Amino acid sequence: MPQTSKTATSAPGNPTIILAGATGDLGHRIANYLVKYGAVVKALVRKGSKSDRLPSLQQQKVKIISVDFNNPEQLKQACKGGTCLVSALNGLEDVMIDVQTQLLTAALEAGVPRFIPSDYCIDYTKLSYGSNRNLDLRKQFNERLDQAPISATSILNGMFTNLLTGQAPVILFGLKRVVYWGDADQLLDFTTMENTAEYTARAAIDYNTPRYLRIAGEVTNVRGLQQSAIKATGKEFRLLRAGSLNNLQSMISITRTLFPKKKEVFPPWQGMQYLHNMLSGKAKLLPLDNERYTGIHWTSVKEILVKSVS
Repeated sequence: MPQTSKTATSAPGNPTIILAGATGDLGHRIANYLVKYGAVVKALVRKGSKSDRLPSLQQQKVKIISVDFNNPEQLKQACKGGTCLVSALNGLEDVMIDVQTQLLTAALEAGVPRFIPSDYCIDYTKLSYGSNRNLDLRKQFNERLDQAPISATSILNGMFTNLLTGQAPVILFGLKRVVYWGDADQLLDFTTMENTAEYTARAAIDYNTPRYLRIAGEVTNVRGLQQSAIKATGKEFRLLRAGSLNNLQSMISITRTLFPKKKEVFPPWQGMQYLHNMLSGKAKLLPLDNERYTGIHWTSVKEILVKSVS
């Protein structure tokens, strides 16, 4: 696979990674891999958190630091000694802009040399403002990050493959259909949450990373998804073209009007926006950096579908 950079260099000694969002699904996985690869992990957890993942993190010898994200001095002290701050937070403007900015300020004041923001998505750098609300927030924060005197690296992974078994309305197991809009041959990027977490951990302990790292566990099109569904289930799946991309955009507008849910992170129309971005081809990840780190087993779409039906 093509890469943007072939040089991966681990920091000397045991790197200390400051991790925000460790109690979330992705963040918890990142913490596990950081420990596996020999990092000292300090997980910043909001004061009063009752997450059921805290005992697991403590068993992994992750240092839990309870912080008030609105207390700059407390955040600064928590970040001291860090070689990289990794954010795996998720939310709307109050999290993706405000809290991440608080983390960035604390990292700068504590002398943390590197920052990995919570991107983990398609290539939003190729999209214009207004095409995806959640990605607009990432774009906005990263414009701020680019102005800061810190080395930043964003991990872009396409769509989480795991979403194909539930939240992403593409493979309809009950109807045995693979639904799409536009061109069935448009290439799409899929990466499991597990692969993304492992790659992020490797990037966090690599002090020579570029601004963007792009990965895909599998690059396929709608026809490829159809074949994966057939092989995983042993049943026939047919393609269902629901219309053009313009039709999908109209559906997004209607759904957004009927179900605005401005404070919900993933309302139905948000997933539709993401699908539109992917099917348009504008957010395709190129080139890929899969080969930067060796030893990662890239999980295919078929493997995920097999697990979901077994």
